[in-house]
Amino acid sequence: MTSPHGSSRLDALEERLAAAEARLASTQDRVTESLARLDAAQDELAVLRILAAYSPRVDSGDAEGVASLWTSDGVYDVDTGRLDGHGDLVEMVTGEAHQGLIHHGCGHVPSLPLVLVDGDRAVATGYTQLVVRSSKPGRYTVLRVTASRWELERRGDADAPDRGWRVVLRTARAVSDDGEGRALLGRSREM
Repeated sequence: MTSPHGSSRLDALEERLAAAEARLASTQDRVTESLARLDAAQDELAVLRILAAYSPRVDSGDAEGVASLWTSDGVYDVDTGRLDGHGDLVEMVTGEAHQGLIHHGCGHVPSLPLVLVDGDRAVATGYTQLVVRSSKPGRYTVLRVTASRWELERRGDADAPDRGWRVVLRTARAVSDDGEGRALLGRSREM
């Protein structure tokens, strides 16, 4: 038989145990939520790094490095032509027109894009300016302002430094009076 004093101690212990279990469950929920936010932030950072790698690689003539940012079947759909797969990307970088820009002095200067991530898909929308060295010493000219929509998929290991992200489609249109560039920018909230 339990004394009234023993019963109240047992009740108090059960209440403390229930409170501890509730705190543990709450902590586990917060840890799970924090890990999900960390994963999302790591994915967004990896996408930004993929996009940021494009300019130094294309402006240094690193054709294989540029191609490696895309999936093997990835597409670069620019208003001056369509590039399908790594071979076309390598050819663009090593081609006479691009090599002429590099040797004259150029820079593909990106803006900070808006990045949306949904599971194993991501979209980034932003601008790039193509800046070329002028014939006047120390001067540069913006040759082109381009709106870009980068569509990426995770096709590799999420534990890799790039978290498996690759470009499947980059659509680029000059910001001009035809409205295509503005229309592309207008899709910045769409996956």
